[in-house]
Amino acid sequence: MHITPERIALTHTLHALLVDYWHEVDSNWGRNAPNYYTPDGVFQGPAASYAGREKIRQFYKWREDRGARTVVHSVINFQAIPQGDDKALCHWFLMLYAADGKPPLPTHPPIQIAYMTDHMVRDASGDWFVEHRKFENWFEGGTPTTNPNLNDK
Repeated sequence: MHITPERIALTHTLHALLVDYWHEVDSNWGRNAPNYYTPDGVFQGPAASYAGREKIRQFYKWREDRGARTVVHSVINFQAIPQGDDKALCHWFLMLYAADGKPPLPTHPPIQIAYMTDHMVRDASGDWFVEHRKFENWFEGGTPTTNPNLNDK
C-alpha cells in the first residue's frame, strides 16, 4: 500500500486521539471518555458492550465506584486507513496492565492483549469520533478485567 502524506497525517491525528482517550481513562477514571464517541457510538468488549454515550458513561462510573484501581492501557502497532474524507478504519493492539489498589503495585505481564478495530467518523466541524470500537482478546490471564457482568457475581 502506498503511504501518502494524507495517510500519515490521518495516522498521527487518530493515534494522538487514541492516546488522549486512554490517558483520560487511566488518569481520570474515564469521566470524559464518552465524549470521544459519537452519540450512538459502541464500545464492544469481549464480555459486554455499551451502546451510546450514556451507557459508556455508566460503565466508567461503575468502574470508578468500585474503588482504587491502577491501570495502564498501552497502545501499539497503530494503523489508520482512510475510508473516504470523513471515515477511517483503525487497527491496533491494546496491552492492558491493571490491578485493584493504589500504586506502587507489584509488576506482572499484561492481563489482556487485544486486537482492536475502530470505525472512526469525522463530523462537520472536522473532529473525529469513535463510531464503533471492538476488542478481540488474543491473550488474557492473571488479574480479571473490570466487567460489571462478571466481577460482581
